[in-house]
Amino acid sequence: MASRCWRWWGWSAWPRTRPPPAGSTPTFGGSVEVRDPNATALRNKRRRMQVRVKLGKFQLLLDIQEKTPQICVVGSGPAGFYTAQHLLKHPQAHVDIYEKQPVPFGLVRFGVAPDHPEVKNVINTFTQTAHSGRCAFWGNVEVGRDVTVPELREAYHAVVLSYGAEDHRALEIPGEELPGVCSARAFVGWYNGLPENRELEPDLSCDTAVILGQGNVALDVARILLTPPEHLERTDITKAALGVLRQSRVKTVWLVGRRGPLQVAFTIKELREMIQLPGARPILDPADFLGLQDKIKEVPRPRKRLTELLLRTATEKPGPEEAARWASASRAWGLRFFRSPQQVLPSPDGRRAGVRLAVTRLEGVGEATRAVPTGDMEDLPCGLVLSSVGYKSRPVDPSVPFDSKLGVIPNVEGRVMDVPGLYCSGWVKRGPTGVIATTMTDSFLTGQMLLQDLKAGLLPSGPRPGYAAIQALLSSRGVRPVSFSDWEKLDAEEVARGQGTGKPREKLVDPQEMLRLLGH
Repeated sequence: MASRCWRWWGWSAWPRTRPPPAGSTPTFGGSVEVRDPNATALRNKRRRMQVRVKLGKFQLLLDIQEKTPQICVVGSGPAGFYTAQHLLKHPQAHVDIYEKQPVPFGLVRFGVAPDHPEVKNVINTFTQTAHSGRCAFWGNVEVGRDVTVPELREAYHAVVLSYGAEDHRALEIPGEELPGVCSARAFVGWYNGLPENRELEPDLSCDTAVILGQGNVALDVARILLTPPEHLERTDITKAALGVLRQSRVKTVWLVGRRGPLQVAFTIKELREMIQLPGARPILDPADFLGLQDKIKEVPRPRKRLTELLLRTATEKPGPEEAARWASASRAWGLRFFRSPQQVLPSPDGRRAGVRLAVTRLEGVGEATRAVPTGDMEDLPCGLVLSSVGYKSRPVDPSVPFDSKLGVIPNVEGRVMDVPGLYCSGWVKRGPTGVIATTMTDSFLTGQMLLQDLKAGLLPSGPRPGYAAIQALLSSRGVRPVSFSDWEKLDAEEVARGQGTGKPREKLVDPQEMLRLLGH
């Protein structure tokens, strides 16, 4: 394997159509001159250049566009594609998107619930971006392993890190490592076909599941656990997950939160779906909502509408149709407020038997409200524990600053601190909060900052080889990238496999099978 350390070697450049005249001294950036009678005309044209590059023991002569800003984006989820979309507003910029999975779209493919197909329509926009002649997707390339960030920075004028939050926040309580305890992130990855989670095999033979957390991901997991399997048959949920859910014995799902109804992190859309879930009824304790009517008068409208729906569901008598539906329901879900997990309790066989919870009360007001223990404890029996207390990003490369406490790359408006030419967008920039629209706005801002820096001359001058150099480097390391046209072949295969069972697609979940289908 060639060394990962490489540098520009013997810079030399000339117009593609003729060799450099003897004695010429070429320079780079906006002041390239070639001493011949046509120099003025050549300066005013967008010319191709040849650059000699050394990668380890290899020396390459690469053709590049002299005035083309070469930019790469790491990550092909919403943050990556929205950043690329904004960067392409520059009339000459070329953007390469690198992705460690063989397939694109990140959280849209692997995070959005299978029964929310309308959210995945954003893939159409991302596909249009990928089809641009100045944009390229390169999957099956893991930055930090197959190629380093310093190597990307040598090959491109700017690098944007948009790789999202690939890990989950640990509970950090005793018993977290027991069988039958897993993260909601892994569970979501399992039913959505994320390769690293395809062999999760959750045990759904129990009656009760506990989800620790009260955000949208927690509600997604609860909804998938309780949705009648026949309602999922026409979605893109994986075949393996659907088979396990058909055999599920889970009848009750509790969602546990440290604080109260005014602090839940889910949105009204997800709550309404749970309330209307076929075959399931809600369990809410009216005592948790005492005095809430007066408190919600001053809160922002979205929070007020959400809390009012919770309040009505908990305290008001349902209408005849809803009452009949709930009376016949065989499954149930409930919200347990003011409870903080202390320990996953083991059963005699060494598996999990329940969760020990500390009863809490609230102190402070507004955003400063926090849960403090009262000293009381209670045990909640269950057979499955799913932690949903947040996602977090990982450091991608030792050369990139990283705040391990906040789980983000330190930055100012997307500019990575103390590293000129390096940027970030999405969750790795601001933390795992917000919806896809939030990420769009955030990513556009990073793109805007980068283009401003480019216009102001703050990025490296002179030509950069971009993917041509990285391709040679990857080839020397035995890495075969997957192009967007390759992905479209995999896409067609998934759609064809799904047609036989009435599904929009049957996702491929094994990267090796994907590469075999492509002849890699």
